[in-house]
Amino acid sequence: MATYVAFLRAINLGAKRRFPKADLQRVVEETGASDVAVHLNTGNVRLTSRQRSTAAVEATLEAAFLADRGFEVPTVVLTPAELVAVVADAGEVAGQVPFDVAAHYVTFMREVPSTEAVELLTHVGEGEATTVRGRAVHLLLDGKDRYHQVKLPAAHDRAMGVWTNRNLTVVRDLAERWG
Repeated sequence: MATYVAFLRAINLGAKRRFPKADLQRVVEETGASDVAVHLNTGNVRLTSRQRSTAAVEATLEAAFLADRGFEVPTVVLTPAELVAVVADAGEVAGQVPFDVAAHYVTFMREVPSTEAVELLTHVGEGEATTVRGRAVHLLLDGKDRYHQVKLPAAHDRAMGVWTNRNLTVVRDLAERWG
């Protein structure tokens, strides 16, 4: 049995993509997972599974979510060690930008990006920077209200494949709880 942390993308953002915490926990348990915990209403799930790879867990969860909800729920699964490593990288990454960091987000990707994708995703602009570490993209901003003003290259979405984003505060909390 192995423990995993699953991050669901784009649930509970509108009336048509509802996935209440109790339903989410039930569906994950119905896949045969145990020790299931759901944190917040944004799709953060810890589970223990007999499956031995993050890819297998992702496929199982996505199939179960589609069957239960009727819509696709892209899911990125990490090991607890990967989650802890992301938090460990966060301080170093923040210390490398040429501005005071007011907001820090982490985008989790399903796959490790190619060298070309890393080049597309690495960006330093006025008051914003992105750095890739493994399957995580750290987005750092000089203002808390700047998230929707980020000027990342348009190709960034394609380079990331399946992904989901969290505030570093949430990521740290999850690493403390589940890491």
